[in-house]
Amino acid sequence: MFTTALIKPDQTQPGALPLDLFAVIASLKKELNAVILAHYYQEPDIQDIADFIGDSLQLSKAAADTNADVIVFAGVHFMAETAKILNPDKMVLLPDVNAGCSLADTCPPDAFAEFKAAHPGHLVISYINCSAEIKAMSDIICTSSNAVKIVQQIPKDQPIIFAPDRNLGRYVMQQTGRDMVLWQGSCIVHETFSEKKIVQLKIAHPEAEAIAHPECEPAVLHHASFIGSTAALLKYCQQSPTQEFIVATEPGIIHQMQKAAPYKNFIPAPPMNNCNCNECPFMRLNTLEKLYLAMKNCTPEITMSEEIRLAALRPIQRMLEMSF
Repeated sequence: MFTTALIKPDQTQPGALPLDLFAVIASLKKELNAVILAHYYQEPDIQDIADFIGDSLQLSKAAADTNADVIVFAGVHFMAETAKILNPDKMVLLPDVNAGCSLADTCPPDAFAEFKAAHPGHLVISYINCSAEIKAMSDIICTSSNAVKIVQQIPKDQPIIFAPDRNLGRYVMQQTGRDMVLWQGSCIVHETFSEKKIVQLKIAHPEAEAIAHPECEPAVLHHASFIGSTAALLKYCQQSPTQEFIVATEPGIIHQMQKAAPYKNFIPAPPMNNCNCNECPFMRLNTLEKLYLAMKNCTPEITMSEEIRLAALRPIQRMLEMSF
């Protein structure tokens, strides 16, 4: 059941009453023929009103398959860009245009072009957490769900550049036995987890399993009994007989874990400092109010040049083909 979500009256309309956001968004969805896609890291209210919730791979497939005229992407900028790349004739809205990605920001297009030129003959596999410009310079896109599977399909004598996440790249190298040239990018959220505090939690909760996203540092992954994408972590929690989990990824996923397994206990892995650094500050820029305003005003809209879109489309299509 949805709870009632209220926003302040529109100050440009004197006397306007507060709005039930869930009801108004549902009405706008019909009016616009819109679909709301939300990442697992979004706030619970947004997850609860979304038509589809998933990780990057699931959302890419949902964006490719939708018949809606308008895609409202409750995630970060590169995710909305991916939806636009796959749906050039549809309007793609992002609730907050400043919802970027720390990992994508570590890979500027000019610097990556120089890096690629310094490694001729290398196949470029880029994690989907990158800009459209980086996708356009790539041969294949991957997600944390399919990165191992995709690298395993590449001939062993083909040298590979893996970008932009070094931690995911290291994990893929470990799982496949492949040597790859890694771009040295990282995610501020997944690098903030404290190994010391996770060990302390395991001592305090001896029956708990530690589970982690492969973007985490190797020291954190060392303590995990299961490593996987957000979707894989969610599935594992449902299927495992374990009743308690220490979750080393953005804690937004815990909302879905709790819904899927209400009698289990989920403990967010703590950051190194006494802060909310385990929450993605970019994902949390999106709010239910901003989602409503984006649909009401049909802005901010994601756009890009057709040249970049077509160049970025090819490696995404290769990913989708290689993921089945």
